[in-house]
Amino acid sequence: MKVHVDLCLIPMGGDVSVSAEIAVCQQIFQKAGLSHQLHAFGTNIEGEWDEVMAAVKECHQQVHQLGRVRVNSTLKIGTRIDREQSLSDKVASVKAKL
Repeated sequence: MKVHVDLCLIPMGGDVSVSAEIAVCQQIFQKAGLSHQLHAFGTNIEGEWDEVMAAVKECHQQVHQLGRVRVNSTLKIGTRIDREQSLSDKVASVKAKL
């Protein structure tokens, strides 16, 4: 099943800056071949359910390995079965109405 996810990952227990840890997650999504788009408060990811969830799990594992003792994430998950629709399709639909 295809899924769209909005992931907000918050490393805790270290530096105030989290850019290094977020960069590691971006590399994980890229390596997994997942379509993803970084934004100011998280990352939108699209792909097959199991592949996306495996990548989210790997993010947590890698961020822990970087020394963060706690990692909190918020996920918004959307699925649709009536037709194919990419993240960029959703954005384009709104922009077309502006």
